[in-house]
Amino acid sequence: MSVRALWIISHEKGENVSLRFSRRFATVEHRAKSLAASSYIPVPEERTVLQLLLTELGLSDSDKSYVALRDDCLHRQRSPALELHVDSPAKGILWPVLAISQGPLILACLPLVDAPAEPRPPLASLLSVSQGLTLLAGLQTFLLGSGGKPDNEGLASRLLMLPSVLLQVCPLGTPLDVPLLAAPATPTVPTPAGNQKQPAWKTGLHRGRAVVNVALIETVRSMQYGNRSRQDLWDVYGTVTCKCEVEGVLPNVTVTLTLPSIGSPLQDILVHPCVTSLDSSILTASSVDSYDGSAFSGPYKFPFSPPLEPFRLCSYTSQVPVPPILGSYQLKEEENQLRVSVTLKLHESVKNSFEYCEAHLPFFNRDQMGVVDMKVSSGQLDVAKEKNLLVWGLGQKFPKSREVTMEGKISFSGPAPGPTDPLCTELTAYIKLYFKVPDMTLSGCCVDQHSVQVYSSAKPRIVTSRELLSKEYFIWNSTGTAPVSSGQMML
Repeated sequence: MSVRALWIISHEKGENVSLRFSRRFATVEHRAKSLAASSYIPVPEERTVLQLLLTELGLSDSDKSYVALRDDCLHRQRSPALELHVDSPAKGILWPVLAISQGPLILACLPLVDAPAEPRPPLASLLSVSQGLTLLAGLQTFLLGSGGKPDNEGLASRLLMLPSVLLQVCPLGTPLDVPLLAAPATPTVPTPAGNQKQPAWKTGLHRGRAVVNVALIETVRSMQYGNRSRQDLWDVYGTVTCKCEVEGVLPNVTVTLTLPSIGSPLQDILVHPCVTSLDSSILTASSVDSYDGSAFSGPYKFPFSPPLEPFRLCSYTSQVPVPPILGSYQLKEEENQLRVSVTLKLHESVKNSFEYCEAHLPFFNRDQMGVVDMKVSSGQLDVAKEKNLLVWGLGQKFPKSREVTMEGKISFSGPAPGPTDPLCTELTAYIKLYFKVPDMTLSGCCVDQHSVQVYSSAKPRIVTSRELLSKEYFIWNSTGTAPVSSGQMML
């Protein structure tokens, strides 16, 4: 449900009538025009709406006992969903115009009806009517308070707050909530200061302690075959996510990414639309270009004016010389048994401190596991026979040698067939690695806490973090036939 227009009118028995507030939502009006097509009736100017609404409510022409537009027997008034007969410039009927009146105020809105104009749908079937009335009732309580008759100063103060309140409860014409009941006369929502206009995409303003949180996450994918005739593949994809709780209409924040002196330049950089300016050299690097010493290697500065919600500031790819964990996986068939041999080696450039690290070894398209006789040099092995799955928990550290092994035999003599999968047939099998390394990225990219600049009246607390995650990290059985990779692994 959305609202095409909203009006707030003050009156005293039809005298001293004035339009205290009005708001039109252009995006909703565009949808109304598309839905109605040739039967579209535009919302007239405020003075015309005011006159038609007062006439329909019987608050104008007090000296006339009969007004044809309102009192004709063919006219059926359906309060609070009114009809406004528009004569010019576009002739037609605006319906349903919802209006409620209490004390000195009339609150009215024109909801968007997502239904054919003819035949007119019953009011009870229109969700937009009930939601529109809920919005008006909430605004009425917000403006008048629990007593129903605020003083002129209190009403004026709340009317000044209304633009900011609508940005929160009805952004871009779509009601999400109602204002707090019996709201105080003093502003609870900060209003834009000076001549700076609050953008429509920003649904409110932050008020309170200033905090800027920047998280850098790199994910690595790998396809390792253990076969000289097939080249191993891997790629790295990074994202920078921000949550900025900073006061001001359009605060300025700058986040800087840095690389080590021997790091590969970031490539395929994409930025959020809120980034206000960017060095053109940052965007010229592409993964299809050959790398040379002239490529831009940072620092990468991203100035932006943040939205309230968390958002992805930028993403990138990076070329790294080796994957973080190198593996070897071999299976040999012996009667109704498989001999398993696994070696995993942590590269010396990777921090030996994991939040978690697990190796999953599924065995599809076979009977259920019977006897499992396996030994591991480090970590703990769990057997899920009903799933034909071995889970090798490597813990939070590799041993000093940075190498772990698994050896043993598995028989498949269970009472029922195990899980099937078209990917793994006969000796084709794989190991899938799941790991997370905190406070590290494979490219070496980082966000220096002291390089985050915030131009705001309050000094914010800066929180930065980075981590390395695995995604689709496979080590294929080198004695089987692994599926052919698509070749383009970039996310």
